Amino acid sequence: MKYLRELYEGENVSEIYFCKSKIVAKSKNDKTYYSLTLQDKSGTIDAKVWNLSGGIDHFEAMDYIYVDAQVTSFNNQLQLNVSRIRRAREGEYDVSEYMPCSPYNTEQMYDSLLRMITDTENVYLHQLLSGFFLEDDAFIKQFKTHSAAKSVHHGFIGGLLHHSLFVAKTCEYLAKQYPILNRDLLVTAAILHDIGKLKEISDFPENDYTDEGQLLGHIVIGAMWIGEKCDAIEGFPKTLRDELLHCILAHHGEYEYGSPKKPAIIEALALSFADNLDAKLETFKEALDAGDGSGNWLGFNRLLDSNIRKTN
Repeated sequence: MKYLRELYEGENVSEIYFCKSKIVAKSKNDKTYYSLTLQDKSGTIDAKVWNLSGGIDHFEAMDYIYVDAQVTSFNNQLQLNVSRIRRAREGEYDVSEYMPCSPYNTEQMYDSLLRMITDTENVYLHQLLSGFFLEDDAFIKQFKTHSAAKSVHHGFIGGLLHHSLFVAKTCEYLAKQYPILNRDLLVTAAILHDIGKLKEISDFPENDYTDEGQLLGHIVIGAMWIGEKCDAIEGFPKTLRDELLHCILAHHGEYEYGSPKKPAIIEALALSFADNLDAKLETFKEALDAGDGSGNWLGFNRLLDSNIRKTN
């Protein structure tokens, strides 16, 4: 298979890709064309279909399509100029080749998460985590495969588990270095901090914002969900519940980052740093992985607000 990351300007490609989006648009001279986003596990690329009169069979977004195209460049970004399209047939493609996945083994990551839950001594927090990660089969199945974002960071199959585990491991380390931190509260908040994304973002292949996600956002969704679970546990201490929910509500750290609250307890502050650290490092890693290999400097990255460079 010819992966999108392997394409170079000027070559012709005949390959099956996943059509993530399809927009019917008009050119300046009022001619109808298609603007597409095509995807495989290596990334995405913009594609244009300028001539709709021949060789373009019917297809829709979320279809796997066989394309004949030439690789061009527009605004220093590779683009496909597509001349022929047909829907791919059953058996012609393997879905795992088209959806980005975590580089780590799902079951091993989940086992690591379960070990942290086992080490949680607070009976109420342990019961809360067990209700999600040990007893709810539907939740477990979705959590293992869900992404953590539409596109910014960890936007791949297993991304939510990947991100949550790395944040929780960082928080566990911080709790060992700073005894003032309540380990069970911090690690519980870290494991749960992004579960709202299960309802904010749809499953693959769509991996897009739901109505609930657009209206409420994952922070509020997660806090409401966790609050309901706490209320269902007999005797769950109100102060502990409020502190946990505060950590969830404050985990983006700053109002300008969409955080409903700024950290008011030390565990919330530690969680916001751990979350930001993993998000930024993954964003940087994904930018490095997406580089074309032509040089060390990769240009200005909007998400990192810096002109970024590979380390020698």
